[in-house]
Amino acid sequence: MSDSSAEYLTFLLGGEEFGVDILRVQEIMGWSPVTEIPGTPGYLKGVINLRGLIVPIVDMRQRFGLETAQYSETTVVIVLRAGGTGDDSLAVGLVVDAVSEVYKVEHRDIKKAPDFGAAIDSRFIISMAAVDEKLIILLDTQKLLNVNDLYSVVSQAKPVAAQA
Repeated sequence: MSDSSAEYLTFLLGGEEFGVDILRVQEIMGWSPVTEIPGTPGYLKGVINLRGLIVPIVDMRQRFGLETAQYSETTVVIVLRAGGTGDDSLAVGLVVDAVSEVYKVEHRDIKKAPDFGAAIDSRFIISMAAVDEKLIILLDTQKLLNVNDLYSVVSQAKPVAAQA
């Protein structure tokens, strides 16, 4: 991969294809029940214990104000590193409809996102990429995940997870 390209993991949500920087992806897993945390926003479904790491789970449909869907054995969670490094690193799981594929995107194919036409809040969109005759919405994971809120959820969850 050259300096003039980047790789993005794409996923489907409400019929649209979105992409996140592949370097932020920790793993992809199936849905498993969560420990709910009272007083959190509706899109924050709860937390899971992933090999000793407390991981907040964000329902991307609710985060984007889309119609909710039932979770099933085909529901996918993309675990991303949201911020920090080492012990300060925070992972977060995104509940999505399906994982699509990994695309290598040339920087020349990345365009500024328009301020209209997207069903989601445009502050979460970095840009759009033209790949294989289609457009992929590239997301800003830092803004999308609101790391400060997630750290707060994780700190609330540690006592709950210790009791579980």
